[in-house]
Amino acid sequence: MYQEFVVPDDQEVLETIGEWPETEEDSEARVLTLQGEGDEQMYLSYDALARSVRVRWKNSSGEKTLDIFREGATRMAVHSSSRSTYFSIEFQMGECAGKMSIQVFPNLAVTDQLLFA
Repeated sequence: MYQEFVVPDDQEVLETIGEWPETEEDSEARVLTLQGEGDEQMYLSYDALARSVRVRWKNSSGEKTLDIFREGATRMAVHSSSRSTYFSIEFQMGECAGKMSIQVFPNLAVTDQLLFA
C-alpha cells in the first residue's frame, strides 16, 4: 500500500536551520548542504514523490565517509531547541519500520534504525 512522504516545506527548513533546500538537477529531489566542523560537509537529499532519502557525509579532505540511500520514507520533520537542531525521518517498508535522525547543531551526527515491525 502506498504511503505519502510528508516533508516540511522549504520555508520551514529555512527558518529552522538557516538553509534553503535547492532542487537537484534533473529531478524533483531537494538537497541541503550542511556544514560541520572544519571543512566537513553533509548532503541531505530527499524526494517526496520517490519517497527516498540520501545522506552523504564528506570529511575535511573531501573523502566520502558515509553514504546512505533509503526508500520507503513516510515522514520527515525538522526540530530545533536551544540544545540541538535535527531532522527526523520515518520509514515504512513492508515488514520493516525505522527512523533516521540527522543532527545539524551543535555538530553533525547521524543515527539510523531499521527493524522488523
